[in-house]
Amino acid sequence: MTALPPVAGCRLPLASDADLARARRQVRLAATALGFGLVQQTKLVTAASELARNTLVHGGGGHMEITPLAGDTAPGLRLTFADSGPGIEDVERAMTDGYTTAGGLGLGLGGARRLVQEFRIDTEPGRGTTVTVVSWASDPSPAPPAPC
Repeated sequence: MTALPPVAGCRLPLASDADLARARRQVRLAATALGFGLVQQTKLVTAASELARNTLVHGGGGHMEITPLAGDTAPGLRLTFADSGPGIEDVERAMTDGYTTAGGLGLGLGGARRLVQEFRIDTEPGRGTTVTVVSWASDPSPAPPAPC
């Protein structure tokens, strides 16, 4: 898989609620441009929304990177969410449905994992957290990716 221009390296700050809305909008635009169907777009935007909010709320802010990918049979999108917050002490527990540190439903990380094809989390207490997700279009169109 390779990154496709011109969106490669597109980086958006996640420091406010307005940034969360902007991130969701950019993910939707990129997914649409790559030919993701409506259900796929909705799943990816939902996962992005949850992960962006976690970056802001639990990590104290950070950034999201959007990278279009050229797969063997279809284009994809890689989203990376990074913060320099406190990190996650027990990843397995944090991925468990119902576990929450913020009073929510506790479906965030596990729910995001179920909405994408690939999910990777890199975290260490005191070092921050980086979550990377990838989704692939099942019905790609030839339209170029939308710039950020």
